[in-house]
Amino acid sequence: MVTPTATAIDAALIDAAAPSETPGRAAAARPGPVLTAGVVLLVIATFVPIGYVAWSVVSLGPARVWELLARPRVLELFVNTVGLVVVTVPICIVLGVGAAWLVERSDVPGRAIWRPLFVAPLAVPAFINSYAWVSVVPTLHGFWAGILVASLSYFPFVYVPAAATLRRLDPAIEESARTLGSSPAAVFRRVVLPQLRLAVLGGGLLIGVHLLAEYGAFAMLRFSTFTTAIFEQFQATFNGAAGSTLAGVLMLLCLVLLVGEAGVRGNARYARLGSGAQRTSSSHDLGGMTLPALAALAALAVLSLGVPVWTILRWLWIGGADVWALGEIVPSTVQTVALAAGAAALTTVLAFPFAWIAVRHRGFFARFVEGSNFVTSSMPGIVTALALVTVAIRFAPPLYQTATLVLAAYVLMFMPRAMVNLRSGLAQVPPTLEEASRSLGVSPTRTLLRVTLRLTAPAAAAGASLVFVAVATELTATLLLAPTGTNTLAMRFWSLSSELAYAGAAPYALLLVVLAVPVTVVLFQQSSRAAAL
Repeated sequence: MVTPTATAIDAALIDAAAPSETPGRAAAARPGPVLTAGVVLLVIATFVPIGYVAWSVVSLGPARVWELLARPRVLELFVNTVGLVVVTVPICIVLGVGAAWLVERSDVPGRAIWRPLFVAPLAVPAFINSYAWVSVVPTLHGFWAGILVASLSYFPFVYVPAAATLRRLDPAIEESARTLGSSPAAVFRRVVLPQLRLAVLGGGLLIGVHLLAEYGAFAMLRFSTFTTAIFEQFQATFNGAAGSTLAGVLMLLCLVLLVGEAGVRGNARYARLGSGAQRTSSSHDLGGMTLPALAALAALAVLSLGVPVWTILRWLWIGGADVWALGEIVPSTVQTVALAAGAAALTTVLAFPFAWIAVRHRGFFARFVEGSNFVTSSMPGIVTALALVTVAIRFAPPLYQTATLVLAAYVLMFMPRAMVNLRSGLAQVPPTLEEASRSLGVSPTRTLLRVTLRLTAPAAAAGASLVFVAVATELTATLLLAPTGTNTLAMRFWSLSSELAYAGAAPYALLLVVLAVPVTVVLFQQSSRAAAL
């Protein structure tokens, strides 16, 4: 499932591909009062879910919080959730880095095929992967089933940035190590891996937060985590105290991941200094290991992409024409596209002031605005949805069960996807063009429309497309917040698959994968462009 936190990879790739910010950035030291006021209101809105969870936990008092936490069930959820992250992230790193090295730095045949093939699993939401594996192995459930599905779903988040880094890694560094007597294994361990540090940490962080946020995949595998427990608690009794307490623990785990990644990453720089041109890296001769390498890559591709695609096609074949219930599929598709398009447009518009301040201004306020954009989006969607539901019921009942509340959740969850693209696009617009326009008597508003927005339109379109796909495949927040009568593709798929109507769910799974293809294309193109620089 594409979740709120699915921005680290595209942010890294887009920023890597963007040129350095123009010197004119410092021309406007402070944003205007109107812009400042608008951005401050948006920042306050982004902190509503976290603020609500914190307030709810504090209002319970230490005794009640301890009573809710000191339960065997909470310990079980903690062990399951933390264990899932601790085991899955290293596996994804090994799979991602290993596949990236074989494809980019070895002479394994079929490089042009393997490159897009290992990005393609990103088009398959994790809950559809679980659907596929449960269809193939009906007894599959529990911890190790979760590890299997999560590893196959999320390893591309390490593969994509690792492959881009390996493609632009200067081979002179490795050659220098070899001339000093280092073995190939020592060169990889002491030279190549440190260069992959940022890619591995960024991908690992993204995977970890995805694991904390995932609901559909683990619910289908009957594996309990904090997210599945919060959703079940809400569905059963809407116990605000228990749900808020679990949400608080989940929020703390997310913050631990964010702070831990920042601490491990440190301030190390890996840029190549000095003049000269970087040479194309040479391919390592695999020799007798060529066939085992091909077999490993083929197995990874079959398990991560072949199984879900084959399962969907198999159920479509078994169901025949009867599973294409157009009376339900068409309305679900229309509702999905309408919500996704509305959220994409609204999110992109609201993200523009954030990106403007991040690019055109300096100082603490600019850094705070930019950083706050990622805080709520790093939280699981279930936490955002739970907070918005409770806030709406208590303070704004008319908003409950409305499309407005759903769109608000989407904006909070996915704004960074639009913001990082807009930030990249604005960085490529020289402020001197805007100054020249104003010097010719053109008003600031017309300059914004005719110069700035026109030049940032491609970046805005890319950001909007990423938000569109994320919303189309979102499950947890939509299940909690959608108005009565709403049936998106994800909701219909979940309803049918939960009833073991796998053939009936297959068309919805296929349409979800088709809608997710654009994000795969965007990520592959951005990684290729970043590696070429």
